Amino acid sequence: MRRQRGFTLIELLVVIAIIALLMAILMPALARVKKQAQSVTCQAKLKQWGLIFKLYTDEYDGYFNEGWGVGETTLWPNAMRSYYKNDWGMLLCPTATREMLNDADWGTFKAAVRTMATPEGGSRRYVFSYSINSWTNYMHAARGDRMEEWFWKNVNNAKNMSQIPVFGDSTWHDAWPRHTDQPMELRDGFGIGDQGTSGEMNHFCIDRHNGFINMLFMDWSIRNTGLKEVWTLKWHRDFNTMGPWTRAGGVMPSDWPRWLQRYKDY
Repeated sequence: MRRQRGFTLIELLVVIAIIALLMAILMPALARVKKQAQSVTCQAKLKQWGLIFKLYTDEYDGYFNEGWGVGETTLWPNAMRSYYKNDWGMLLCPTATREMLNDADWGTFKAAVRTMATPEGGSRRYVFSYSINSWTNYMHAARGDRMEEWFWKNVNNAKNMSQIPVFGDSTWHDAWPRHTDQPMELRDGFGIGDQGTSGEMNHFCIDRHNGFINMLFMDWSIRNTGLKEVWTLKWHRDFNTMGPWTRAGGVMPSDWPRWLQRYKDY
């Protein structure tokens, strides 16, 4: 009876090497596909947020939520709860679902945490990786040096609404970007929370989707937005869209921090 020949050790090693090589080739491609899928899912969520904001502004004669004009009870996670119906996953970009553990544990791909007073009394701990453009808020007075006349307040106050950001990828739940805000030298150099009244563009200038963030605009359209492009958008009524960090304003590619230099100029 003839014995069947098995694989030699060398043949097994060759097969293992081929499998390892194929894995090395395929893994980056699979990672890219995963990130693309997450970006598409993020855009789908923002599309739902577009409907939520439209329903809200329709119900309130075009006005956005009052935000800090009243206090924590009218911040967007509270104001929109009856519309997103306590679906807490709606507050999270799919690439940033792991919540921060403490005030130092934050980043582009982390979800921030804040406990807010609620309209019904008491408080609630919110976990989020999206932010509103707080210049949309229905403010009744200036907030420090944030002039009341700069706030949009109402969709009927706006023109070219496809250039006015409303909601999108961010490291915090609110921000008041200005055209003079400088980009951070390090990719995760800004962080969460109240960083004062300057630099807040950096809540949105985050490398969450390979050189882009996903953004909802006031015409309720959704699109991926270049990290340098955010300086060209009309964040508030007095915002200079040709400011010092735009090509029209004279910025040079070499002026940007190194981590941003490889991305498209606007």
